Amino acid sequence: MITSVFKKSTPLNYSLVVILILVFFFLFQIQEPSWITSYFLAFQKVSLLCFILASFFLINFIVKKNGLSKDNGYAIFFYLLFLLFFPTIFNNSNVIYGNFFILLALRRLISLQSLKASKEKIFDASFWILIASLFQFWCILFLILVFISIVFHVSRDYRNWILPFIALVAVSIIFLLVSLIFHIDITDFFQERAVIDFNIDYFKSNYENGALSIYVAVALFFVVSMLTTLSNRPQIVHSSYKKVVACFFIAAFVYILSPDKSNDLLFFSVAPLTIMAASHVEYMQQKLNNEIVFYVLILCSLFTFFSQL
Repeated sequence: MITSVFKKSTPLNYSLVVILILVFFFLFQIQEPSWITSYFLAFQKVSLLCFILASFFLINFIVKKNGLSKDNGYAIFFYLLFLLFFPTIFNNSNVIYGNFFILLALRRLISLQSLKASKEKIFDASFWILIASLFQFWCILFLILVFISIVFHVSRDYRNWILPFIALVAVSIIFLLVSLIFHIDITDFFQERAVIDFNIDYFKSNYENGALSIYVAVALFFVVSMLTTLSNRPQIVHSSYKKVVACFFIAAFVYILSPDKSNDLLFFSVAPLTIMAASHVEYMQQKLNNEIVFYVLILCSLFTFFSQL
């Protein structure tokens, strides 16, 4: 039934997923209703919701524009399900903003396969990644994806290798101006964020631990599926899928290295995992198997969401 509903991309599918995002967002936010009486906090909550919805449409644009998904709604539905694994994301502004800019970068890097305006795309992707690193420092690791993309498509032109460093200069100048305007201590800013912490002992409850365990198992399933079936997929999308897989593993390293660790940091892995999950359902033609995948994920996501409220 689920596969039938999302087999075609229709306005009804988009409306359904958007409504569900709104419902789950406000279900989480009403746990602490104090923000309702503050204009600033209410504006902040609305801005977080807007960025979450913008990320939703951006993921859909990436998969459709670059041929990573057919004309269906699987990607948007998987995005919703993976989002529910870690409801505390709804309060983590740095992760939400940072993830949005990473998606802007991913959009440019995947479209690099067309070889049109390659220099602009490399600069833009590097710029957005560096902006994201100001919200979550270890997002800077996604620059590895920029160099991977250069190797895949435009490695012969030496100027392409320099562009990420030019973007670094541009972002540094912008950050310097902002820090002067708002009196931000640059040294303290980076000392607090440029820290490596491998400890994973942040769990406040067994439900958070369970959510992480289930998410890791689901992620391994879709990653293994992608790696084992990649050779059978159309040659034209091989480099794109390889970048998606690389993006997922970089996101995992961002989680492993970051201080103030929480499940929220896994949000950076949701976009590439969404793409791999949608691709898995399209590749596996057995309707029964796809229905099982969807229903298991729905049960897991609902359980992890409501258990963490």
